[in-house]
Amino acid sequence: MHALTADVTESSTTGEAALCLRNIGKNYAGVQVLAGIDADIRPGEVLALLGENGAGKSTLSSIIAGVVQPDAGGSMTWLGQPYAPATPGAALDAGIGLIHQEIRLLPELSIAENMFVGRLPMRNGRVDREYIEAQADKQLQRLGLNVPASRKVAGLSVAAQQLVEIAKALTLKARLLILDEPTAALGGEETELLFKQVERLKAEGVSFIYISHRLEEIARIADRVLVLRDGRQISVHATAQLPVRQLVEEMVGRSLERIFPKMTEPSARVVLQIKDLTCREFALHGIEFSVRAGEVFGIAGVVGAGRTELVRAIAGAAQNIQGHLQLEGQDRHFANPYEAIQAGVVLVPEDRKQQGVIVSHRIEDNLAYGNTDLIEGKGWVMPASLRDFALKAVARLGVKGQPEQAVSNLSGGNQQKVVIAKWLARNPKVFILDEPTRGIDVGARAAIYEVIAQLAATGMAVIVVSSDLDEVLGLSHRVMVMSRGRQMGILERGQATPVTVMELATA
Repeated sequence: MHALTADVTESSTTGEAALCLRNIGKNYAGVQVLAGIDADIRPGEVLALLGENGAGKSTLSSIIAGVVQPDAGGSMTWLGQPYAPATPGAALDAGIGLIHQEIRLLPELSIAENMFVGRLPMRNGRVDREYIEAQADKQLQRLGLNVPASRKVAGLSVAAQQLVEIAKALTLKARLLILDEPTAALGGEETELLFKQVERLKAEGVSFIYISHRLEEIARIADRVLVLRDGRQISVHATAQLPVRQLVEEMVGRSLERIFPKMTEPSARVVLQIKDLTCREFALHGIEFSVRAGEVFGIAGVVGAGRTELVRAIAGAAQNIQGHLQLEGQDRHFANPYEAIQAGVVLVPEDRKQQGVIVSHRIEDNLAYGNTDLIEGKGWVMPASLRDFALKAVARLGVKGQPEQAVSNLSGGNQQKVVIAKWLARNPKVFILDEPTRGIDVGARAAIYEVIAQLAATGMAVIVVSSDLDEVLGLSHRVMVMSRGRQMGILERGQATPVTVMELATA
Protein backbone atom coordinates (compact mmCIF):
# COMPACT_ATOMS: atom_id res chain seq x y z
CA MET A 1 0.00 0.00 0.00
CA HIS A 2 1.15 3.50 -0.72
CA ALA A 3 1.40 5.80 2.28
CA LEU A 4 0.52 8.95 0.35
CA THR A 5 0.14 12.29 2.04
CA ALA A 6 -3.11 14.20 1.90
CA ASP A 7 -1.86 16.69 -0.67
CA VAL A 8 -1.37 14.11 -3.44
CA THR A 9 -4.80 14.59 -5.00
CA GLU A 10 -4.24 18.31 -5.26
CA SER A 11 -0.78 17.90 -6.82
CA SER A 12 -1.92 15.37 -9.42
CA THR A 13 -4.81 17.46 -10.71
CA THR A 14 -3.11 20.83 -11.00
CA GLY A 15 -1.54 21.41 -14.41
CA GLU A 16 -1.05 19.07 -17.34
CA ALA A 17 1.74 16.53 -16.89
CA ALA A 18 4.57 16.17 -19.41
CA LEU A 19 5.63 12.73 -18.10
CA CYS A 20 3.17 10.34 -16.47
CA LEU A 21 4.26 7.18 -14.65
CA ARG A 22 1.70 4.58 -13.67
CA ASN A 23 2.37 1.42 -11.64
CA ILE A 24 6.06 1.33 -12.55
CA GLY A 25 7.96 -1.60 -11.06
CA LYS A 26 11.16 -3.59 -11.47
CA ASN A 27 12.13 -7.10 -10.36
CA TYR A 28 15.69 -8.42 -10.41
CA ALA A 29 16.02 -12.21 -10.06
CA GLY A 30 13.00 -12.43 -7.80
CA VAL A 31 13.88 -9.34 -5.74
CA GLN A 32 11.36 -6.51 -6.06
CA VAL A 33 13.42 -3.31 -6.12
CA LEU A 34 10.64 -1.02 -7.34
CA ALA A 35 6.87 -1.39 -7.12
CA GLY A 36 3.75 0.64 -7.85
CA ILE A 37 5.29 4.03 -8.63
CA ASP A 38 2.76 6.67 -9.79
CA ALA A 39 4.12 10.13 -10.55
CA ASP A 40 3.60 13.12 -12.82
CA ILE A 41 6.21 15.66 -13.90
CA ARG A 42 4.86 18.91 -15.31
CA PRO A 43 6.47 21.25 -17.84
CA GLY A 44 8.85 23.72 -16.21
CA GLU A 45 8.92 22.18 -12.72
CA VAL A 46 11.49 20.48 -10.49
CA LEU A 47 10.34 17.26 -8.84
CA ALA A 48 12.70 16.21 -6.04
CA LEU A 49 13.19 12.43 -5.83
CA LEU A 50 14.31 11.47 -2.33
CA GLY A 51 15.19 8.25 -0.56
CA GLU A 52 18.05 6.38 1.07
CA ASN A 53 20.56 4.42 -0.98
CA GLY A 54 18.71 1.35 -2.22
CA ALA A 55 15.31 3.08 -2.07
CA GLY A 56 14.88 2.78 -5.85
CA LYS A 57 15.82 6.28 -7.04
CA SER A 58 18.48 5.10 -9.49
CA THR A 59 16.28 2.30 -10.80
CA LEU A 60 13.37 4.68 -11.42
CA SER A 61 15.65 7.23 -13.09
CA SER A 62 17.19 4.53 -15.25
CA ILE A 63 13.75 3.35 -16.39
CA ILE A 64 12.75 6.88 -17.37
CA ALA A 65 16.07 7.38 -19.18
CA GLY A 66 15.86 4.08 -21.11
CA VAL A 67 18.80 2.45 -19.31
CA VAL A 68 16.62 -0.19 -17.61
CA GLN A 69 13.41 -1.78 -18.84
CA PRO A 70 10.47 -1.82 -16.38
CA ASP A 71 8.34 -4.87 -15.59
CA ALA A 72 5.14 -5.48 -17.49
CA GLY A 73 1.98 -4.02 -16.04
CA GLY A 74 3.09 -0.41 -15.80
CA SER A 75 3.00 2.38 -18.35
CA MET A 76 4.55 5.75 -19.16
CA THR A 77 3.40 8.61 -21.35
CA TRP A 78 5.52 11.54 -22.52
CA LEU A 79 3.95 14.68 -23.97
CA GLY A 80 0.66 12.83 -24.32
CA GLN A 81 2.09 9.85 -26.21
CA PRO A 82 2.97 6.31 -25.03
CA TYR A 83 6.62 6.25 -23.91
CA ALA A 84 8.77 3.10 -23.62
CA PRO A 85 12.41 3.87 -24.50
CA ALA A 86 14.44 0.75 -25.26
CA THR A 87 17.79 2.56 -24.98
CA PRO A 88 19.22 5.81 -23.56
CA GLY A 89 19.51 7.00 -27.16
CA ALA A 90 15.78 6.53 -27.64
CA ALA A 91 15.09 8.53 -24.48
CA LEU A 92 17.39 11.33 -25.66
CA ASP A 93 15.71 11.35 -29.06
CA ALA A 94 12.40 11.80 -27.23
CA GLY A 95 13.85 14.70 -25.21
CA ILE A 96 14.74 13.07 -21.86
CA GLY A 97 18.33 13.10 -20.58
CA LEU A 98 20.03 11.67 -17.48
CA ILE A 99 22.94 13.64 -16.01
CA HIS A 100 24.96 11.21 -13.86
CA GLN A 101 26.59 12.07 -10.54
CA GLU A 102 29.96 11.00 -11.93
CA ILE A 103 30.83 13.36 -14.77
CA ARG A 104 31.54 11.37 -17.94
CA LEU A 105 33.20 13.90 -20.19
CA LEU A 106 36.37 13.12 -22.14
CA PRO A 107 38.98 15.60 -20.83
CA GLU A 108 41.21 15.70 -23.91
CA LEU A 109 38.34 16.53 -26.27
CA SER A 110 36.91 20.02 -26.67
CA ILE A 111 33.62 21.04 -25.08
CA ALA A 112 31.95 20.95 -28.50
CA GLU A 113 33.37 17.51 -29.29
CA ASN A 114 32.10 16.20 -25.97
CA MET A 115 28.66 17.60 -26.64
CA PHE A 116 28.43 15.89 -30.04
CA VAL A 117 30.52 12.76 -29.38
CA GLY A 118 28.99 9.74 -31.13
CA ARG A 119 27.06 11.93 -33.55
CA LEU A 120 29.67 14.27 -35.01
CA PRO A 121 28.31 15.89 -38.20
CA MET A 122 30.57 15.63 -41.25
CA ARG A 123 31.19 18.00 -44.15
CA ASN A 124 33.36 17.07 -47.12
CA GLY A 125 34.60 14.01 -45.28
CA ARG A 126 35.68 15.94 -42.16
CA VAL A 127 34.09 16.87 -38.86
CA ASP A 128 32.11 20.07 -39.26
CA ARG A 129 33.77 21.91 -36.38
CA GLU A 130 32.26 25.26 -37.31
CA TYR A 131 28.76 23.81 -36.92
CA ILE A 132 29.31 21.91 -33.66
CA GLU A 133 31.10 24.84 -32.04
CA ALA A 134 28.34 27.24 -33.05
CA GLN A 135 25.67 24.91 -31.69
CA ALA A 136 27.65 24.26 -28.51
CA ASP A 137 28.30 27.97 -27.93
CA LYS A 138 24.55 28.61 -28.24
CA GLN A 139 23.77 26.16 -25.42
CA LEU A 140 26.68 27.35 -23.25
CA GLN A 141 25.40 30.93 -23.53
CA ARG A 142 21.92 29.68 -22.66
CA LEU A 143 23.37 28.34 -19.41
CA GLY A 144 25.52 31.38 -18.70
CA LEU A 145 28.82 29.49 -19.09
CA ASN A 146 31.21 31.97 -20.69
CA VAL A 147 33.88 29.68 -22.10
CA PRO A 148 34.52 28.93 -25.79
CA ALA A 149 33.22 25.60 -27.05
CA SER A 150 36.58 25.00 -28.72
CA ARG A 151 38.30 24.74 -25.34
CA LYS A 152 39.34 21.36 -23.96
CA VAL A 153 37.32 20.02 -21.04
CA ALA A 154 40.56 19.37 -19.09
CA GLY A 155 41.02 22.13 -16.54
CA LEU A 156 37.36 23.15 -16.27
CA SER A 157 35.95 23.37 -12.76
CA VAL A 158 33.56 20.65 -11.60
CA ALA A 159 30.68 23.16 -11.77
CA ALA A 160 31.57 24.09 -15.35
CA GLN A 161 31.78 20.42 -16.34
CA GLN A 162 28.35 19.86 -14.79
CA LEU A 163 26.95 22.66 -16.97
CA VAL A 164 28.64 21.14 -20.04
CA GLU A 165 26.84 17.86 -19.29
CA ILE A 166 23.54 19.74 -19.16
CA ALA A 167 24.36 21.69 -22.34
CA LYS A 168 25.14 18.37 -24.03
CA ALA A 169 21.61 17.17 -23.26
CA LEU A 170 20.15 20.48 -24.43
CA THR A 171 21.79 20.12 -27.84
CA LEU A 172 19.51 17.08 -28.19
CA LYS A 173 16.54 19.34 -27.41
CA ALA A 174 15.99 17.69 -24.01
CA ARG A 175 12.79 18.81 -22.32
CA LEU A 176 13.27 16.73 -19.17
CA LEU A 177 16.60 16.45 -17.37
CA ILE A 178 17.26 13.99 -14.54
CA LEU A 179 19.98 15.41 -12.27
CA ASP A 180 21.57 12.74 -10.05
CA GLU A 181 23.39 14.36 -7.10
CA PRO A 182 24.42 17.37 -9.20
CA THR A 183 25.87 19.31 -6.25
CA ALA A 184 27.72 16.45 -4.52
CA ALA A 185 31.11 17.88 -5.52
CA LEU A 186 30.11 21.57 -5.61
CA GLY A 187 30.60 24.32 -3.09
CA GLY A 188 28.07 26.97 -2.13
CA GLU A 189 28.84 29.45 -4.92
CA GLU A 190 28.97 26.73 -7.59
CA THR A 191 25.70 25.26 -6.32
CA GLU A 192 24.03 28.65 -6.52
CA LEU A 193 25.25 29.05 -10.10
CA LEU A 194 23.74 25.69 -11.02
CA PHE A 195 20.44 26.62 -9.36
CA LYS A 196 20.28 29.86 -11.34
CA GLN A 197 20.65 27.92 -14.58
CA VAL A 198 17.96 25.45 -13.49
CA GLU A 199 15.61 28.37 -12.81
CA ARG A 200 16.42 29.82 -16.23
CA LEU A 201 15.66 26.53 -17.98
CA LYS A 202 12.45 26.09 -15.95
CA ALA A 203 11.26 29.42 -17.33
CA GLU A 204 11.81 27.97 -20.82
CA GLY A 205 9.62 24.98 -19.98
CA VAL A 206 12.35 22.42 -19.24
CA SER A 207 11.41 19.97 -16.47
CA PHE A 208 13.73 18.37 -13.92
CA ILE A 209 13.83 15.31 -11.71
CA TYR A 210 16.28 16.29 -8.97
CA ILE A 211 17.99 13.61 -6.83
CA SER A 212 19.99 14.78 -3.83
CA HIS A 213 21.06 13.76 -0.33
CA ARG A 214 21.45 17.43 0.57
CA LEU A 215 17.98 17.92 1.97
CA GLU A 216 18.55 21.58 2.75
CA GLU A 217 18.66 22.18 -1.03
CA ILE A 218 15.20 20.77 -1.65
CA ALA A 219 13.23 23.77 -0.38
CA ARG A 220 15.51 26.03 -2.44
CA ILE A 221 15.22 24.31 -5.82
CA ALA A 222 12.24 21.91 -5.91
CA ASP A 223 8.55 22.55 -6.56
CA ARG A 224 7.28 19.16 -5.36
CA VAL A 225 8.74 16.12 -3.59
CA LEU A 226 8.42 12.37 -4.17
CA VAL A 227 9.81 10.13 -1.39
CA LEU A 228 10.73 6.48 -1.95
CA ARG A 229 11.59 3.84 0.64
CA ASP A 230 12.50 0.21 -0.04
CA GLY A 231 11.38 0.56 -3.65
CA ARG A 232 7.92 1.92 -2.80
CA GLN A 233 6.32 5.32 -3.02
CA ILE A 234 5.91 6.73 0.49
CA SER A 235 4.72 10.28 -0.12
CA VAL A 236 4.13 12.94 -2.75
CA HIS A 237 4.17 16.52 -1.50
CA ALA A 238 2.63 19.40 -3.45
CA THR A 239 5.26 21.71 -2.00
CA ALA A 240 8.95 21.45 -1.15
CA GLN A 241 8.60 23.80 1.82
CA LEU A 242 8.78 20.97 4.35
CA PRO A 243 10.77 20.38 7.56
CA VAL A 244 13.95 18.41 6.87
CA ARG A 245 13.13 16.14 9.81
CA GLN A 246 9.81 15.15 8.25
CA LEU A 247 11.54 14.17 4.99
CA VAL A 248 14.20 12.24 6.89
CA GLU A 249 11.63 10.28 8.86
CA GLU A 250 9.72 9.43 5.68
CA MET A 251 12.93 8.27 4.02
CA VAL A 252 14.15 6.04 6.82
CA GLY A 253 10.78 4.94 8.23
CA ARG A 254 11.54 5.90 11.80
CA SER A 255 11.83 8.95 14.02
CA LEU A 256 15.33 10.41 14.17
CA GLU A 257 15.52 12.09 17.54
CA ARG A 258 19.28 12.41 17.17
CA ILE A 259 21.11 12.36 13.90
CA PHE A 260 24.39 13.11 15.68
CA PRO A 261 25.64 10.81 18.46
CA LYS A 262 26.51 11.95 21.93
CA MET A 263 30.21 12.79 22.05
CA THR A 264 32.46 11.83 24.96
CA GLU A 265 34.76 14.44 26.45
CA PRO A 266 38.38 14.38 25.21
CA SER A 267 41.33 14.03 27.54
CA ALA A 268 43.93 16.73 28.15
CA ARG A 269 46.66 14.75 26.37
CA VAL A 270 47.72 16.38 23.10
CA VAL A 271 48.26 13.88 20.29
CA LEU A 272 48.88 16.21 17.34
CA GLN A 273 50.40 19.69 17.52
CA ILE A 274 50.77 21.92 14.46
CA LYS A 275 52.86 25.09 14.79
CA ASP A 276 53.23 27.80 12.13
CA LEU A 277 52.60 25.39 9.24
CA THR A 278 53.20 27.02 5.87
CA CYS A 279 53.11 25.31 2.49
CA ARG A 280 53.81 27.22 -0.70
CA GLU A 281 52.55 24.34 -2.87
CA PHE A 282 49.11 24.44 -1.23
CA ALA A 283 49.07 28.19 -0.39
CA LEU A 284 48.82 27.59 3.37
CA HIS A 285 50.05 30.23 5.80
CA GLY A 286 50.78 30.12 9.55
CA ILE A 287 48.42 27.34 10.66
CA GLU A 288 48.52 26.48 14.38
CA PHE A 289 46.31 24.07 16.31
CA SER A 290 46.37 20.95 18.45
CA VAL A 291 44.15 17.89 18.67
CA ARG A 292 43.73 15.97 21.92
CA ALA A 293 43.16 12.29 22.49
CA GLY A 294 39.46 11.57 22.12
CA GLU A 295 38.73 14.90 20.41
CA VAL A 296 36.91 15.49 17.13
CA PHE A 297 38.48 18.62 15.67
CA GLY A 298 36.40 20.14 12.87
CA ILE A 299 37.75 22.24 10.01
CA ALA A 300 35.25 24.52 8.25
CA GLY A 301 35.40 27.09 5.47
CA VAL A 302 34.06 27.83 2.03
CA VAL A 303 35.35 26.11 -1.11
CA GLY A 304 38.95 27.19 -1.76
CA ALA A 305 39.65 27.92 1.90
CA GLY A 306 42.47 25.35 2.00
CA ARG A 307 40.81 22.68 4.17
CA THR A 308 41.65 19.69 1.97
CA GLU A 309 45.11 21.08 1.26
CA LEU A 310 45.81 21.35 4.99
CA VAL A 311 44.90 17.75 5.84
CA ARG A 312 46.81 16.49 2.80
CA ALA A 313 49.87 18.38 4.02
CA ILE A 314 49.51 16.85 7.50
CA ALA A 315 49.17 13.38 5.93
CA GLY A 316 52.45 13.71 3.98
CA ALA A 317 51.00 14.54 0.55
CA ALA A 318 52.75 17.91 0.11
CA GLN A 319 56.26 19.20 -0.53
CA ASN A 320 58.19 22.17 0.86
CA ILE A 321 56.34 22.36 4.18
CA GLN A 322 57.67 24.77 6.77
CA GLY A 323 56.77 24.83 10.46
CA HIS A 324 56.51 22.08 13.03
CA LEU A 325 54.40 18.95 13.37
CA GLN A 326 54.56 17.09 16.66
CA LEU A 327 53.05 13.65 17.17
CA GLU A 328 52.72 12.74 20.84
CA GLY A 329 55.36 15.32 21.69
CA GLN A 330 57.90 14.21 19.08
CA ASP A 331 58.88 16.40 16.12
CA ARG A 332 58.03 14.63 12.87
CA HIS A 333 58.37 15.35 9.16
CA PHE A 334 56.54 13.17 6.67
CA ALA A 335 58.16 13.12 3.24
CA ASN A 336 55.26 11.11 1.81
CA PRO A 337 51.96 9.49 2.87
CA TYR A 338 53.68 6.17 3.54
CA GLU A 339 55.77 7.73 6.32
CA ALA A 340 52.65 9.34 7.81
CA ILE A 341 50.76 6.03 7.72
CA GLN A 342 53.64 4.19 9.38
CA ALA A 343 53.73 6.87 12.11
CA GLY A 344 49.98 6.53 12.74
CA VAL A 345 48.48 9.42 10.74
CA VAL A 346 45.86 8.28 8.21
CA LEU A 347 43.56 10.16 5.83
CA VAL A 348 40.18 9.15 4.39
CA PRO A 349 40.17 11.33 1.24
CA GLU A 350 37.27 13.43 -0.02
CA ASP A 351 36.90 11.46 -3.28
CA ARG A 352 36.61 7.85 -2.19
CA LYS A 353 36.09 6.47 -5.70
CA GLN A 354 39.21 8.14 -7.11
CA GLN A 355 41.49 8.13 -4.08
CA GLY A 356 40.01 5.84 -1.41
CA VAL A 357 39.15 2.57 -3.12
CA ILE A 358 39.51 0.77 -6.44
CA VAL A 359 35.84 0.12 -7.08
CA SER A 360 36.36 -2.73 -9.55
CA HIS A 361 38.44 -4.69 -7.01
CA ARG A 362 37.17 -6.88 -4.18
CA ILE A 363 36.51 -5.60 -0.66
CA GLU A 364 39.28 -7.80 0.76
CA ASP A 365 41.80 -6.50 -1.78
CA ASN A 366 40.95 -2.89 -0.98
CA LEU A 367 41.33 -3.60 2.73
CA ALA A 368 44.76 -5.10 2.07
CA TYR A 369 46.06 -2.10 0.10
CA GLY A 370 48.22 -0.17 2.54
CA ASN A 371 48.08 -2.98 5.09
CA THR A 372 50.14 -5.77 3.55
CA ASP A 373 52.65 -5.42 6.38
CA LEU A 374 49.88 -6.49 8.80
CA ILE A 375 48.87 -9.52 6.73
CA GLU A 376 51.92 -10.95 4.99
CA GLY A 377 53.93 -13.87 6.24
CA LYS A 378 57.44 -14.50 4.91
CA GLY A 379 56.89 -12.03 2.09
CA TRP A 380 53.58 -13.48 0.91
CA VAL A 381 49.94 -12.56 1.46
CA MET A 382 48.17 -15.89 1.80
CA PRO A 383 44.48 -16.12 0.78
CA ALA A 384 43.44 -17.49 4.18
CA SER A 385 45.21 -14.64 6.01
CA LEU A 386 43.70 -12.05 3.67
CA ARG A 387 40.17 -13.39 4.16
CA ASP A 388 40.55 -13.56 7.95
CA PHE A 389 41.86 -9.97 7.99
CA ALA A 390 38.97 -8.82 5.78
CA LEU A 391 36.29 -10.61 7.80
CA LYS A 392 37.47 -8.93 11.00
CA ALA A 393 37.63 -5.49 9.36
CA VAL A 394 34.19 -5.88 7.77
CA ALA A 395 32.65 -7.03 11.06
CA ARG A 396 34.27 -4.21 13.02
CA LEU A 397 32.64 -1.52 10.84
CA GLY A 398 29.44 -3.39 9.98
CA VAL A 399 30.09 -3.29 6.23
CA LYS A 400 27.11 -4.83 4.43
CA GLY A 401 29.02 -7.03 2.02
CA GLN A 402 31.20 -10.12 1.75
CA PRO A 403 35.01 -9.87 1.34
CA GLU A 404 34.88 -11.37 -2.15
CA GLN A 405 32.38 -8.76 -3.43
CA ALA A 406 33.51 -5.95 -5.71
CA VAL A 407 33.38 -2.55 -4.01
CA SER A 408 31.36 -1.26 -6.98
CA ASN A 409 28.44 -3.39 -5.75
CA LEU A 410 28.27 -1.55 -2.43
CA SER A 411 26.27 1.55 -1.54
CA GLY A 412 28.14 4.81 -1.02
CA GLY A 413 27.90 4.45 2.75
CA ASN A 414 29.38 0.96 2.70
CA GLN A 415 32.13 2.03 0.32
CA GLN A 416 33.06 4.72 2.82
CA LYS A 417 33.07 2.15 5.61
CA VAL A 418 35.54 0.06 3.60
CA VAL A 419 37.94 3.03 3.41
CA ILE A 420 37.56 3.69 7.13
CA ALA A 421 37.96 -0.01 7.98
CA LYS A 422 41.18 -0.15 5.95
CA TRP A 423 42.84 2.50 8.08
CA LEU A 424 41.15 1.55 11.34
CA ALA A 425 42.92 -1.82 11.11
CA ARG A 426 46.18 0.03 11.81
CA ASN A 427 44.88 1.52 15.08
CA PRO A 428 46.21 4.97 14.12
CA LYS A 429 46.90 7.84 16.46
CA VAL A 430 45.38 10.52 14.20
CA PHE A 431 42.37 9.73 12.00
CA ILE A 432 41.54 12.38 9.38
CA LEU A 433 38.27 12.30 7.43
CA ASP A 434 37.78 14.70 4.51
CA GLU A 435 34.10 15.04 3.51
CA PRO A 436 33.16 11.77 5.29
CA THR A 437 29.53 11.67 4.12
CA ARG A 438 29.67 13.18 0.62
CA GLY A 439 27.07 11.47 -1.58
CA ILE A 440 25.78 9.32 1.29
CA ASP A 441 22.12 9.11 2.31
CA VAL A 442 20.77 10.20 5.68
CA GLY A 443 20.55 6.74 7.24
CA ALA A 444 24.11 5.87 6.22
CA ARG A 445 25.30 9.28 7.47
CA ALA A 446 24.06 8.45 10.96
CA ALA A 447 26.06 5.21 10.84
CA ILE A 448 29.23 7.07 9.78
CA TYR A 449 28.68 9.60 12.58
CA GLU A 450 28.51 6.74 15.08
CA VAL A 451 31.80 5.40 13.73
CA ILE A 452 33.44 8.82 14.15
CA ALA A 453 32.14 9.06 17.72
CA GLN A 454 33.50 5.57 18.46
CA LEU A 455 36.93 6.47 17.05
CA ALA A 456 37.11 9.42 19.42
CA ALA A 457 35.85 7.33 22.33
CA THR A 458 38.80 4.94 21.90
CA GLY A 459 41.21 7.86 22.41
CA MET A 460 42.12 8.62 18.81
CA ALA A 461 42.60 12.21 17.70
CA VAL A 462 40.03 12.76 14.94
CA ILE A 463 39.99 15.57 12.36
CA VAL A 464 36.85 16.10 10.27
CA VAL A 465 36.69 18.35 7.20
CA SER A 466 33.24 18.97 5.76
CA SER A 467 31.37 21.38 3.50
CA ASP A 468 28.24 20.49 5.47
CA LEU A 469 28.27 23.03 8.29
CA ASP A 470 25.68 21.14 10.34
CA GLU A 471 27.94 18.10 10.15
CA VAL A 472 30.99 19.97 11.44
CA LEU A 473 29.02 21.58 14.26
CA GLY A 474 27.22 18.37 15.21
CA LEU A 475 30.38 16.26 15.51
CA SER A 476 33.16 18.57 16.66
CA HIS A 477 34.41 19.49 20.11
CA ARG A 478 36.15 22.48 18.52
CA VAL A 479 35.99 24.02 15.05
CA MET A 480 38.79 25.77 13.19
CA VAL A 481 37.60 28.12 10.46
CA MET A 482 39.79 28.72 7.40
CA SER A 483 39.73 31.27 4.61
CA ARG A 484 42.13 31.61 1.66
CA GLY A 485 44.68 29.25 3.19
CA ARG A 486 44.74 31.00 6.55
CA GLN A 487 43.38 30.15 9.96
CA MET A 488 40.68 32.62 10.95
CA GLY A 489 39.88 31.32 14.41
CA ILE A 490 39.16 28.29 16.59
CA LEU A 491 35.72 28.07 18.23
CA GLU A 492 34.76 25.95 21.22
CA ARG A 493 31.65 23.80 20.86
CA GLY A 494 29.47 26.30 22.70
CA GLN A 495 30.75 29.19 20.56
CA ALA A 496 30.49 27.49 17.17
CA THR A 497 27.23 28.37 15.41
CA PRO A 498 26.41 28.76 11.71
CA VAL A 499 26.60 32.51 12.14
CA THR A 500 29.96 32.64 13.97
CA VAL A 501 31.54 30.16 11.57
CA MET A 502 30.36 31.97 8.42
CA GLU A 503 31.43 35.35 9.82
CA LEU A 504 34.98 34.01 10.12
CA ALA A 505 34.86 32.07 6.84
CA THR A 506 33.89 35.16 4.84
CA ALA A 507 35.99 37.70 6.71
